[in-house]
Amino acid sequence: MGPDNRDSAAFNGDKLYREESFTDRTVGTIRRMTPVRRDGGEDNSRSVIYVGQTQVMTQVGALPLTFEIEAESLEAAIAAFDDAAKQAFEQTMKELEELRREQASSIVVPGAGGGVPGGGVPGGGVPGGGKIQI
Repeated sequence: MGPDNRDSAAFNGDKLYREESFTDRTVGTIRRMTPVRRDGGEDNSRSVIYVGQTQVMTQVGALPLTFEIEAESLEAAIAAFDDAAKQAFEQTMKELEELRREQASSIVVPGAGGGVPGGGVPGGGVPGGGKIQI
């Protein structure tokens, strides 16, 4: 389920937020997450959170970005949107590059052993056999 409780679908009534969405219909969306109590009233003991969302076009298509914006007001969140989006994009690209490196280092090379005694193809040859000999 969530990252903190993967085996439980229990809804946490102590961490509720009311969500409002603001968009310029061009670049992206800012969500204002206002903390609330179980009765729906505002919880002033916790801070409001601003979350930005946008898409960046890449060579392989649109890359959706979601990122927290450090701001004390909607006006400040609007002003900080561009920088926060750029930071989120840079961080995402670093993570993708790291994943690409991990995948490249785990490529299995034919004939390099691969768990088969003496290397090669399991079963002593290519499936299907065939009668052609060289």
